[in-house]
Amino acid sequence: MRPTVLAALLALALPAAASALPAATSGSAVPAYVTAAMNDPARGAARDDDARRQMAAVMVFAEVKPGRKVLELEPASGYWTRVFSGIVGPKGHVYAVWPNEYAKEDTEDTAALEKLVADPHYANISLLKQPAAQLSVPAKVDVVFTAQNYHDYHDPFMGPVDMAKFDKAVFDALKPGGVFVVIDHVAPAGSGLADTNTLHRIDPATVKQEVEAAGFVFDGESDVLRNPADTHALKVFDPSIRGHTDQFVYRFRKPAK
Repeated sequence: MRPTVLAALLALALPAAASALPAATSGSAVPAYVTAAMNDPARGAARDDDARRQMAAVMVFAEVKPGRKVLELEPASGYWTRVFSGIVGPKGHVYAVWPNEYAKEDTEDTAALEKLVADPHYANISLLKQPAAQLSVPAKVDVVFTAQNYHDYHDPFMGPVDMAKFDKAVFDALKPGGVFVVIDHVAPAGSGLADTNTLHRIDPATVKQEVEAAGFVFDGESDVLRNPADTHALKVFDPSIRGHTDQFVYRFRKPAK
């Protein structure tokens, strides 16, 4: 199909797709505390990625607020972590969880995060190193967040991880009414876990099924990272799609009672 024809078809499809999404996908006003955290000069060049990665919209959707406690799974070099820190402030806290198994695969990001938590500017961040299958946190949190790595927990190098137990551990880590936010690369519908270790993608329906089985209630999705031009057939590191994959943003809530 010629590019001009494809573009026309996508333009026609987008309004219909947007109207089918729940209200949670629509934009909300960005609070001043989110803007301030994003504009922190200490973030340096990371700010250049904020538009592409929809930082403001994701922070609002994830309900990150001053004074709250956040548990971030696999924080890489700390792109999201720095903004969590700035938003929750001195009365809040951020727990960054590095699975031991992942640390062996990514020594560079591990070192970067260790340097980050040693910086007095980020005194409200704690680094937790633990086995992937044994999630624990020192205190109940308001938000559990993971971006582009829920699929990793299904892969051989991380495990084996019993995902039913893992998602229940996430559930138990949250305060009543707290939220679990999952961002990941979309795999073809019906593919389940077939692409987690090859394309680094996961079927959104599988994530929803696993997380809801732990007692969570699906609480909406955001379309800010969706890309209908992604065919879901390429590895997420392929140069033609890297940084622009079709991603789902799901929010699950622990019942208040």
